[in-house]
Amino acid sequence: MQEWVAHPTAEPHKEEQDKEKYMRASAFEFRFRMIIQIVIVFLGFWAPWLNLSALGPPDLGRHISTLEWLALELSRTGLVRFSYATPVVIVLGSLAAAAGAVFRVWGSAYLGYRTVHHGQMQAETVMAAGPYRYVRNPLYIGGWFMMAAISLLAPPSGALFIMILVTMFYLRLILGEEAFLTAQQGEPYREYLRAVPRLLPRLHAKLPQSPVRPQWLIAVLSEMNPIGIFVALAILSWRYDNLLMIKAILISFGLSLVVRALIPGEKADPQKV
Repeated sequence: MQEWVAHPTAEPHKEEQDKEKYMRASAFEFRFRMIIQIVIVFLGFWAPWLNLSALGPPDLGRHISTLEWLALELSRTGLVRFSYATPVVIVLGSLAAAAGAVFRVWGSAYLGYRTVHHGQMQAETVMAAGPYRYVRNPLYIGGWFMMAAISLLAPPSGALFIMILVTMFYLRLILGEEAFLTAQQGEPYREYLRAVPRLLPRLHAKLPQSPVRPQWLIAVLSEMNPIGIFVALAILSWRYDNLLMIKAILISFGLSLVVRALIPGEKADPQKV
């Protein structure tokens, strides 16, 4: 069988690898990933550009939440009245928050608390258990849905800012981790890359279940923030009080930090963050 370097598409493949190398997150970005996300969300909610001249459609400059803006836009289509459009947006936002909580808790339960929240990339052995049999990055998928739910409470332009930057940042983290794990684990991880998709989960796993016992209680406690976001969207949003939902999310985030500080050290499960 011919080596890939002799294939006529080798040069484009090398260019693609060079682009991925350029897109990989640095060790600094990985270590301070939570702080970077906090800054992105803060800027999205503050949206200082709204105080400047409007740069786009007038509605994007309004100081209303994206949830309200989407409901207004949906009602303007004539498909549904505003009184029905708002519940539709709330339900969709709640589903996004639910997906975020499920992926985060499920992934954390199998990966282990210390590995998920470690300041450096971890690589021991390839693990194919729980969600990692279906998709390589369940934690980032969960984080993306979590951010999508949070952005509904920000101004529309701020929500757009959050989702663009978070998507780019997560892709950088993913590329950085995959390059690190490939270098550390070699062919076993390359086989895992070929068997499991990066972002779109398979309906049926191709790999056998690894003998890993999930830590459900620790996962639920350490992932209180996405759970709190789901509660805020699914329950508090029906009170139509944007500030109340923001306060609830901030409280859940604060509680998650306290709980993480109190969780005793545990042996990290193998795999990546």
